Amino acid sequence: MLARIPRLMVAATGSNVGKTSLTCGIIRALQRRGLKVAAFKNGPDYVDPLFFERVTGAPARNLDLFLLGEHGVRASLARNACGCDIAVIEGAMGYYDGIAASDEASSWSLAAATQTPTLLVIDGRGRALSAAAEVRGFLELRTPSNIAGVIANRCSDAFFPRMKQLIEEECGVAVAGYLPPLADVGFDSRHLGLVPASEIAGIDGKIDRLADAVEASLDMEALIALAQDAPAIDADAQALRFGNGGFGELAVAVAHDEAFCFYYADALFELEQRGCTIRRFSPLSDSALPKGVSGLYLGGGYPELHAAQLEANASMRRSVRKAVEAGMPAIAECGGFIYLHTFIEDSQSNRFSGVGVIEGTAFPTGRLGRFGYVTLRPRSDSMLFREGEAVRAHEFHYWDSDCAGADLTALKPRSDRFWECGHATPTMYAGFPHVNLCSDARLADRFVAACARYAKGVGV
Repeated sequence: MLARIPRLMVAATGSNVGKTSLTCGIIRALQRRGLKVAAFKNGPDYVDPLFFERVTGAPARNLDLFLLGEHGVRASLARNACGCDIAVIEGAMGYYDGIAASDEASSWSLAAATQTPTLLVIDGRGRALSAAAEVRGFLELRTPSNIAGVIANRCSDAFFPRMKQLIEEECGVAVAGYLPPLADVGFDSRHLGLVPASEIAGIDGKIDRLADAVEASLDMEALIALAQDAPAIDADAQALRFGNGGFGELAVAVAHDEAFCFYYADALFELEQRGCTIRRFSPLSDSALPKGVSGLYLGGGYPELHAAQLEANASMRRSVRKAVEAGMPAIAECGGFIYLHTFIEDSQSNRFSGVGVIEGTAFPTGRLGRFGYVTLRPRSDSMLFREGEAVRAHEFHYWDSDCAGADLTALKPRSDRFWECGHATPTMYAGFPHVNLCSDARLADRFVAACARYAKGVGV
């Protein structure tokens, strides 16, 4: 099926060029024109979509070629942009940066798979003709480049006209505008990337000031016309189908607060399509799991930053432990996995009590250890996995465990590197690798089927 979706991608020459803040400003500026915007992020990043959700008021989706494949990203784009006037996709890292120094799963690969016109953001500081040389390199490295325009970030008002002339004359691509250096609108970072939008003081005011600058310095009408010229997307109708239903009405408890906030919106949608009601709860402040739930999903986040408060909420820890030990189907990824440990150490090596399902200690390493995309190979059958299957996932964490598990083998793509990881039982998956229930219908089916079996037995 063909889906007509006006769309554009905001990509950059590298990390830390200002993609996320610029994208937020563009989205808000589009909204001021009365347009309904659907926001997307390339790759597995959990944090940036939270900014876009703050701006749009709707969940932002991850378009991840490694986890979803080409059919999956096109289907997600078509489904989630339906009813919107324009879709804005933020790229990841540098435009061509993909798996293992290749272009696989890069922003360029996503632009090619979805035929999305791209705005290339360059750093406008301290350069003149060299900026044109950089742009030309990006235009010529792959064919087609899908780069339809350039934005110079942090470029002075006085110099921009000359930079625009140089790039357009030397490269033959339009320069859509610039942003001058702006004070007090940057987003702070910490060990997993940007600080989530909900934790940034005055975030809405910052986004409004970014939008003011965008409207003053970018040709918004040209950007809208660029998006409207994007060709129709060939979204496989089969890839738009979700699950097989038939499980009845179920409720799944999903941890959601400052400590647990990393979820793929499409993954939760998969559960809803199978008859599940998502019941959000806070391990930080609620006293117990929601009543009547038949499954538990502990996503990633920052439990290590909230370990004292999680320990203080002893009644919730008991509630979670009782449910898991009673056989309630549970997924606990990365931060959720850390929470299940007997002990959690913070960055100062202070030790706090966790849930106690995983008999070990989660501790800081001070660096990224195992990170990036992986393919999981289960060693035996379990709730989510079957022996011998290949399941795509990713890891990104600065904490480790002395009980990381060995029920799965994680293999790095385009590499000989591998390691053992994860606890996979008939009722639980707990480990550092994040899976995406939208990437493999079998995973969602199995989790919901396990919840349905539990619902027929003893509930919480």
